[in-house]
Amino acid sequence: MLGLILLALVAQSAARYTPDWTSLDSRPLPSWYDESKFGIFVHWGVFSVPAYGSEWFWFNWQGRQPPNPSLVKFMSENYPPGFSYPEFAPEFHAELFNPSEWAEIFSASGAKYVVLTAKHHEGFTNWGSPNSWNWNSVDTGPHRDLVGDLGEAVRNRSLHYGLYNSLYEWFNPLYLTDKKNGFKTQEFVMQKLLPELYNMVVRYKPEVIWSDGDWEAPDTYWNSTQFLAWLYNDSPVKDTVVTNDRWGVGCGCKHGGFFNCQDKYTPSQLPNHKWEKCTTVDMDSWGYRRNIRIKNVMDLPSIIKDLVYTVALGGNYLLNVGPTSDGMIPALFEERLRGVGAWLKINGEAIYGSKPWRVQSENNTMTVWYTSKGKTVYAVMTAKPLKPIIQLMAPIPFPSTEVTLLGTSELLHWTQVGPGGGLNVILPELPFSPVQIWTLKLNGVQ
Repeated sequence: MLGLILLALVAQSAARYTPDWTSLDSRPLPSWYDESKFGIFVHWGVFSVPAYGSEWFWFNWQGRQPPNPSLVKFMSENYPPGFSYPEFAPEFHAELFNPSEWAEIFSASGAKYVVLTAKHHEGFTNWGSPNSWNWNSVDTGPHRDLVGDLGEAVRNRSLHYGLYNSLYEWFNPLYLTDKKNGFKTQEFVMQKLLPELYNMVVRYKPEVIWSDGDWEAPDTYWNSTQFLAWLYNDSPVKDTVVTNDRWGVGCGCKHGGFFNCQDKYTPSQLPNHKWEKCTTVDMDSWGYRRNIRIKNVMDLPSIIKDLVYTVALGGNYLLNVGPTSDGMIPALFEERLRGVGAWLKINGEAIYGSKPWRVQSENNTMTVWYTSKGKTVYAVMTAKPLKPIIQLMAPIPFPSTEVTLLGTSELLHWTQVGPGGGLNVILPELPFSPVQIWTLKLNGVQ
């Protein structure tokens, strides 16, 4: 019997994924990702220099037809005739960038992983890619390895580190030639994209590959399945890496590790596959922009409610901030992140490592979201009850059931609503909360 068990273990460890979606989609998601629940997204690049409109500045100025008139006006009024977008790169100094300070902020936010843009659609890499000569952060601009520096600092804080990588590049001549050929040629993929991806993985060992920019061509053009088979079988992160679902036309919400489906994906019911909601503190831009207004910024209660909703429905929450070109995380964004961390310091037990419960929410006088860990259920109240009592209809209590408020140790008095279950919980004086969101811990309920 022992021999059979050992043989099965050897066979399992030797199992290899083949470059097709049936095989790749069968790979179990490494457990650290689902347990983490909350991550920070960072959009940073040459677009942080004009810092106007959004990170799509270059395309909206010179790629879209007709061009965005506000960007044409902005350029004509502030830059000399003939000024080109690549001329912004030397102004990407990052002179105030302190990766240890960033990592401290991210850790204080309660996030468990960080994803940085290694390369956005503009093609500029935040590391010294040999496949992006003179259009990377080592050859020009900061003259430093931004990906490597942040990765070291983030890992020193025991956070997982991931990298965003755009498959396509707006104005790369090789890509535009392939596009003109109906994607029947792969000069861009073979000479630029794949060598760069392999190099990035081997050099930085990211635990998240957050792919994007896939929507113009099928996965067969990008050679996505071949790359993922290598990633899962032979790469230095084969046992820990997680990937998303942006690997070609038609892959979203269908193939890959976890599903993004679309930016700010907001399902109305519990999905049957692990998913992630990516959203941004600046609701109208992922990159930093100087023309931001306070009305465009998510307030702290909205962020916490979004996080709780996402986790209750089985998702991870990836919250984006856009740093300035000199390397600072704007103080308003930092305030939001530290606010999330303060709430998680008290209520994180209901978030980290939790699972969706059999009922995800109920709405009596307010919305209550549920998460669970074994026989423990957490009821997150998204507003202060009008009376010092709350009725929860979904849980079925037993005489041994215990109810507490996270952040306190006092056992709360409760009564059963009726023969079918439900609880009336007598609430204590609720401690001050800037977000007005509290969590009840229900031990021993069904």
